[in-house]
Amino acid sequence: MTERDSPRGRFTAVATVARSLGITPVEVIALVHEGRLRGLEVGSRSHWRIDLDSVDDYLDEQAELTRRAALWRQSQEASFPELWGRGALRRDE
Repeated sequence: MTERDSPRGRFTAVATVARSLGITPVEVIALVHEGRLRGLEVGSRSHWRIDLDSVDDYLDEQAELTRRAALWRQSQEASFPELWGRGALRRDE
């Protein structure tokens, strides 16, 4: 059993996740309640532990959303009327 497979290696504190994601601990808990991160309460209500695999999944999801947004912006930039030209459409008949 590797360290990541053990319960201690699979979970981490909310503060650690918050620091690594650059968000607040309250936002981490909100992500848990939204189902975007997996977590569990240990002991008292203030002792949350976050599943590290879910953090990886969340980051993958965010990267995919960013990639799709960039593709969308590129497609919208290519749709500017200035690129189509001005004037009447010609039909060669």
